[in-house]
Amino acid sequence: MTAVDARPRTTAESRFPRGFRWGTATAAYQIEGAAAEDGRTPSIWDTFSRAPGRVRNGDTGDIAADHYHRMNEDVALLKELGVTDYRFSVAWPRVQPTGRGPAVQRGLDFYRRLVDALLAAGIRPVATLYHWDLPQELEDAGGWPQRDTAGRFAEYARIVGEALGDRVATWITLNEPWCAAFLGYASGVHAPGRTDPVAALRAAHHFNLAHGLAVGALRAALPRKSEISLTLNLHAVRPLADTAADLDAVRRIDALGNRIFLDPVFHGRLPEDLIDDTAPLTDWSFVRDGDLETASAPIDSLGINYYSPTVVAAVSPGAPDVPLPGMTGMTGVSDAPDTPSPWPGTEGRVRFVPVPGPRTAMDWPVDADGLYELLTRLRDELPRTPLMVTENGAAYDDYADPSGAVHDPERVAYLRAHLAAVHRAIAEGTRVRGYFLWSLLDNFEWAYGYSKRFGIVHVDFATQRRTVKDSARWYAAVIGRGGLA
Repeated sequence: MTAVDARPRTTAESRFPRGFRWGTATAAYQIEGAAAEDGRTPSIWDTFSRAPGRVRNGDTGDIAADHYHRMNEDVALLKELGVTDYRFSVAWPRVQPTGRGPAVQRGLDFYRRLVDALLAAGIRPVATLYHWDLPQELEDAGGWPQRDTAGRFAEYARIVGEALGDRVATWITLNEPWCAAFLGYASGVHAPGRTDPVAALRAAHHFNLAHGLAVGALRAALPRKSEISLTLNLHAVRPLADTAADLDAVRRIDALGNRIFLDPVFHGRLPEDLIDDTAPLTDWSFVRDGDLETASAPIDSLGINYYSPTVVAAVSPGAPDVPLPGMTGMTGVSDAPDTPSPWPGTEGRVRFVPVPGPRTAMDWPVDADGLYELLTRLRDELPRTPLMVTENGAAYDDYADPSGAVHDPERVAYLRAHLAAVHRAIAEGTRVRGYFLWSLLDNFEWAYGYSKRFGIVHVDFATQRRTVKDSARWYAAVIGRGGLA
């Protein structure tokens, strides 16, 4: 990477706090490849991507960005960027292929090598234990709607914690359990592709239980000073109008999208209005005595993933009772009109409204204020909990020009606006400890396959050649300055 002129210099007003953690993030299935090597067995995403019509162009993660074989090259890119931290995920079926029993040491050895390479480069590793790649054998036994899966996850957490805990200081139990539960089990647009709203609600509870059990397992396995966290894709929900009906629509989405995780994890309770809203579907009898106490095991920080806000309104006569198309990654809405809703209990009551303004290649609106709103909300609701922005970024239609350069000014503008929102929140007293840009590499973008590019490093998937984009150089300059110019 060529050197970047850091001028103009940052001022005190644009500088981030000393010790701020500058990072990037990736996920195992999206970049690793090597899907059948060294003992790895299929995950639900291997199975889902092979089902006809599930993933655009029939793409799979079999090779992805080939990070499994190019790990040293990718760590060198991280070092050139100057990041202080790198958030990666561990592939459960690479470590514990059936989701039960002893670990496959060849699988753990890959993550040992990765962690050692990061530490040698002066980069702190941040390990996420679950980024959606459930071993297929556990899904065959019922998956996340089954209580036993939470116990299996805690055992897996213990295995990885014992293997890497002497070198990894920061651990994230789950990534975006809302997506895994409701896109995977209600709308079916993500693996495992089931469309059962009650199964989705059961899965959400078992994710909370799994998180709490994993916290206990990690506390027992890790050094005392280790940091344990959880990453949620909280929804910045706004009403279309300041009416009682639209505010009630916000309440419903907030309960099902945010408080379904925040309340158990931080308060040891389920939202009463969520129970009432979903009463026609379930009596929540799958929640057992002691579950919520387990789910609320103390954690050291909370990770927030943010891409776009959500605007909702009450369903009224003449208004289309359909969610906004093109929002698969955020609200779980497919472009197909007959896709089931990922929002159990809201059908006929809530509609999703287009947000005006510029949009990314995912057709997601660009609105950095939503990130500021989430961070300051959490400052007020969880004043003792440090926060990290564990994902934030944008997909655009990037390409290498005839000279080989990749210019992505839209992404630079997106990142600048969202980092400014983080800085504003910090200036107003929000305890944000770090920012992890999504993503280091172009990758397998779930149901979109390889058609969407989120990386600040371009990947030619035919040759696996990496090309640093302008946005990477811009981010490196921000890190070097310690703030925005």
